[in-house]
Order: sequence, then C-alpha cells, then structure tokens
Amino acid sequence: MFKTKTLLITGGTGTFGNAVLKRFIETDIGEIRVFSRDEKKQDDMRNVYSHPKLKFYIGDVRDASSLRDAMAGVDFVFHAAALKQVPSCEFFPLEALRTNALGTENVLNTAMQNGVKRVIVLSTDKAVYPINAMGISKAMMEKLAVAKSRVAGTKTVISITRYGNVMASRGSVIPLFIKQIQDGKKLTLTEPAMTRFMMTIEDAVDLVIYAFQHGNPGDTFVQKAASASIETLALAVKKLLKSDAPIEVIGTRHGEKLYETLLTREEMVVAEDMGGYFRVAADNRDLNYAQFFSEGRHEVAEKVDYNSHNVNLLNVDGMCELLLKIKCVQQAMRGEKIEI
Repeated sequence: MFKTKTLLITGGTGTFGNAVLKRFIETDIGEIRVFSRDEKKQDDMRNVYSHPKLKFYIGDVRDASSLRDAMAGVDFVFHAAALKQVPSCEFFPLEALRTNALGTENVLNTAMQNGVKRVIVLSTDKAVYPINAMGISKAMMEKLAVAKSRVAGTKTVISITRYGNVMASRGSVIPLFIKQIQDGKKLTLTEPAMTRFMMTIEDAVDLVIYAFQHGNPGDTFVQKAASASIETLALAVKKLLKSDAPIEVIGTRHGEKLYETLLTREEMVVAEDMGGYFRVAADNRDLNYAQFFSEGRHEVAEKVDYNSHNVNLLNVDGMCELLLKIKCVQQAMRGEKIEI
C-alpha cells in the first residue's frame, strides 16, 4: 500500500518517527517527510540516514500555515507530534491543549484540504478516564479525530491508535533506571504497586500499520499489551545489569495514576476482538436524543474496562525477557554509558 507513495510524519524526529524510518526507508515507498520544529534533531537525522527518499520540513502543528507545504502531494499521514510529559503538561496545560488538540485540528484540516488518503492519529492510554492535562488534551484530540472522520468519510480516512507505555521512549523511566545504576545512585520509584502497559517501539509501529491497513473512518485501535508493576520493572533492570542498587520510593508525581486504562467499559461493549488487537468503531449515532435514549447501551454495567491492573502482570523474568528487546538495555549490558 505504500509503494511509490508519500508519507508525512508529524513530530517525526521523535522515538516513533525514527522507528518508522528504520522500518520504511529501504522499502519501495516513494518519499518520507519529517515534519517537526526541532532543526537540531532534523539535522542529526539527515546525517544519520542520508537518504534521497527522506525530506525535512520545519514547522509546528500549532501553525496551520506551516503545514501547507509539508502536506502538499502527501498520500498518508502518521500524526505523532505531541507534548507527552505528564508533569510539564500539568504546569502548562494550555500548551498541552494547543499542541495536542488544536494542533491535531490543524493537521486534520490540512490533510482533508490536500486530499490525503489516510491519517493515523497517535493517542495514549492516558486519554482514557483522564486525570491530568496531558490525558485530557489527548482525549480531546481523539474526539476531534472522530468528529473530523464523520465529515471526511472515506475521502480522508482518519483512524486513531491508543497505546500504553513505550519502553525507553523520550522521558521514560527505563533509561533513568539504567543511568541511576551506572552513576551509583539509588533507583527512585514513585509507587511500587503502580502498573503500566509495556510496549516496545516496534509494537507501536506495528499498531499504527495495523490501523492503517484495517481502519475505517473514526476507528480506534488498541494492541493487547503486557503489563507490569513499576517495582517489577526496577527489579528486572537490576537483575539484567547485575546491580544491587537500593530502591527509594519517592511518591507519585503530578498527575500520575496508579494504573492506566486502554479501553473503557463503554468501549469494551462494542470492541471487536481482532486477535492481537481491539478495534472500537466510532459511535455514529446522531443528535436525535429520543433515539439515543431508546437505543442506549444497557450492557455497560456488565463489562469491566481493559486496564493495566486487571490483565496478567509480568513477573521479573517476564519483564527481563521484554527488556532484552530494548536497545538502551542491550547497550547497558555491554557496559556502554547511557545518556538521557
């Protein structure tokens, strides 16, 4: 489906963008455009890949005009640009709204205006039952994407992917644990019983490609993911690095939950089990409220949500097996220093 086509990745200098490039750059895709506001990271990528299929565009999703040239002639968009750090979004919630919600509105409008065939919007489990500004802004992003999908229909198919903790992505805890061990410091845990869904960056790319291949307008896709407590994660990192570093519990940070949810009870009622993934179709009932009340979903009370506390949790050995797939863990096990 990507043969000779042009793909645009917003926020393309991040962890996800780099993973997509590694997956696609040597295929028969026509062109990959990286759109971001970070000229230093773009220059680094340009030097690393040095590939004729790769094009760079400086801009910000907050500025619709900066998207016009980048979107011209594009077939597909992976929308990954976002503010992702929970604490910083708590202190600057309007900035989270501007990038994650209003920026998405700009991306979707520009895609529709340019006749883009498919847009995949990347979301997070923090958008489900959100308690922090990052999750609230991502929840609004999802609502905007579904609303736009009703307008765009099959001319520009807009789908959503929602995923959990991408291990070793920017600002995540695994590189922090490794660096603390290498620096001879204590491992700082927020709350040992806190659980998170664990995904590799390759899993995240697989989910986006799956949504690209199977998505209908307004669909939300979730990958069935492993889960582990933060204590198990810390113990697994210590085991792989043969460390006896002590663990210090420092308490939860601004806006953190004890566990995350990938699908609500309401979504589980309508979720289609597709094997390794769930698909949740958009609720396309209209504003005829008499019909809404007469056709409500009575089975919601019988369902439970799909969260990181109620799935089978990995033990230390299982977490070690997953960590062995992560580049920074492999580097640390070889004795290489990790920078975060």
